[in-house]
Formats: sequence, C-alpha cells, structure tokens
Amino acid sequence: MYTEAMNIPNLDRFSYDKFSYLRRPFFLTRSRKLYEMNKEAARAVIEERLSHFMVHYGGRHNISVGRIAIRNQKSRWGSCSKKGNLNFNYKLVFMPPEIRDYVIVHEICHVKEFNHGRGFWSLVAETVPDWKKLRKSLREIGRSEDKDLMFLHRAK
Repeated sequence: MYTEAMNIPNLDRFSYDKFSYLRRPFFLTRSRKLYEMNKEAARAVIEERLSHFMVHYGGRHNISVGRIAIRNQKSRWGSCSKKGNLNFNYKLVFMPPEIRDYVIVHEICHVKEFNHGRGFWSLVAETVPDWKKLRKSLREIGRSEDKDLMFLHRAK
C-alpha cells in the first residue's frame, strides 16, 4: 500500500518567489529552470516508490520495467512505452504522496495491460484501492488555475 514511509530529498531550496514570473499555473508551466532544479529530487522519489511497488508487481505478475525518464511535460503525469519504458513528470515530486503513488502504479500496470480495461484497473486496485478518488483529484489539480496548488504537498 502507499502508506509506507518514504525518504524524500530535501526540497527546501524551492521558493515560489524565485518563479513569480510564471504566467501560467504551476502545473501547466514548462519552466526549464524549475525543471532543472527539481529533476533529480523527482527521480529519487519516483525510483524509490517504483522499487517499493515492483516488489509486489514484479513478483506476483512478472512485470519488469525498462528505462525510467523524468520529463518536463505540460499535460502528462506519466506514460509507458510498448518496451516497458516509463516516463514521469518531474512535478510529481510536489504532489501528495498518495497521488504520486497512484501515477507510479498506473504506469507500472500499463507494462502488463497496455489499455484501461477491467484487467488494468484490477491490477491498479491491488495496491491503490481508492484509485478512483485519486484519479479524480489528479484531474482536478490538472485543471486548476490556482498557482498555489503546488503547495498541496511540500516534501519534508
């Protein structure tokens, strides 16, 4: 389950004041500077949680993932290729842990089920039983115009 303790890198160096020039809501921006500052912190968090969930999915469902990439995407939180390579948006590091874990599990499950059918959602529900609520929350965050949404979760 996603309630396990996490070792999250220190993000205290982040200050929204440095990025007051952003004209778009935070989750819609593609600021290169913001991306470069937070890419490795996102990689550390995502790789840790990916390892955690792969204990379940790798052993039980014989799922293995390929390359992991951290990207600066405008409208996607994650994606999966046919080869099993996973891509994640660096902004996941600012998300509440349960939403971040939902996105990670979602992409892991696409390695086995490359669709959104019943089999896929059954796989997701094995470790994220409240996926419907989290999916809805993620969509609301993506549509929001509130720049301060980035402070929904400040990793400590």
